[in-house]
Amino acid sequence: MRHLTTASTLATVCCLGLAACTGSEDRSTPQPRPRPALELGQSADTAGVGGRGAAQITADTVVYVDSTSFGAPEHGLFAVVNYQSRNRTKSRVTTTAEQGGWRWKTADGHTVTARNSKASTKVAPIGFSEGGAVLTSEMGHQDVAVFDIAAAEKGGTLIYVDGDGTAFRWKIPARNSGSAVPALKYALS
Repeated sequence: MRHLTTASTLATVCCLGLAACTGSEDRSTPQPRPRPALELGQSADTAGVGGRGAAQITADTVVYVDSTSFGAPEHGLFAVVNYQSRNRTKSRVTTTAEQGGWRWKTADGHTVTARNSKASTKVAPIGFSEGGAVLTSEMGHQDVAVFDIAAAEKGGTLIYVDGDGTAFRWKIPARNSGSAVPALKYALS
């Protein structure tokens, strides 16, 4: 009798253990949560090209113009975004800004990269397009990302994809907004 009780107890324990191991719990690899969209003036800590180095990127102003001293847009409107980039390390870092890192995504999902037309490549407002993608030790630059869009594509999401492939998003209003609107409008005229 004693062996029968021990055998049935052992069988119950094994079955419970097996049920726990093969339960319906989803043990798949957790997926990263999407980053919340930033507002103009908020910063993102990003990786440099190839994942080397770290740069802080801050989009702070958007201006929409249908003509500039540099020419007219091909699609009807330029969305010009002023941003600051600052090296967060003691060695040089290169941002992805000039390698397709900046994107404009409209409410309907249409996405274009910065400098997406011949006309947009000519837009270089004095005082706002200084520096470039290479940041020396603990240095910062100010630059613009220019998108040639249709008037109906105002507003939406500004996306910056860093050297690790991580996407950072800013919610962009459909009207001129940010700390440098008057100065940027003047530099574009």
